[in-house]
Amino acid sequence: MAINVRAKYLNKTEEMSFIDRLYLPAIVKGMFITMKHFLFTKAYTVEYPEERKPIAPRFRGRHVMKRDEMGRERCTACYCCQYSCPAECINIEAAEVTGDIRNNHPEDKYARVFEIELLRCIFCGFCQEACPKAAIYLEEFYELADYDDRSKYLLTKKEMMETEGKPVKYRV
Repeated sequence: MAINVRAKYLNKTEEMSFIDRLYLPAIVKGMFITMKHFLFTKAYTVEYPEERKPIAPRFRGRHVMKRDEMGRERCTACYCCQYSCPAECINIEAAEVTGDIRNNHPEDKYARVFEIELLRCIFCGFCQEACPKAAIYLEEFYELADYDDRSKYLLTKKEMMETEGKPVKYRV
């Protein structure tokens, strides 16, 4: 019997008064909140080129290829970053390490071609998390806009190796 009483209570409809039907109290309340923010809240403006907002420590920006302590490339072309990328923007071509480039690569194979299409990249950081050698890192650089050429958004291995960035130790 308690269920029936409760059901009757929930299905009860009340008549709206004339003022409620005009929605006048709701409009006045909304205008009060708007005016309060307009008059008493300080505007937050950053003069961008001269002044910059602080970046969060976990911000993910442009990709960088890391080197080990001896200056050799960390990437061993294991394809983990390519397979983990949800946007499928990473292209890797592996090659065998020969005698003349042995001092640049610690393993038996290396990434001859390593390209990232920045226009497709969603900067999720899965490539950084998937890399077993900590070879790829997303730095804090976020100014990637360009007006002229879309080919500048194809990030090659050479461009990623130019930035040294922070040293990264091997994961344990």
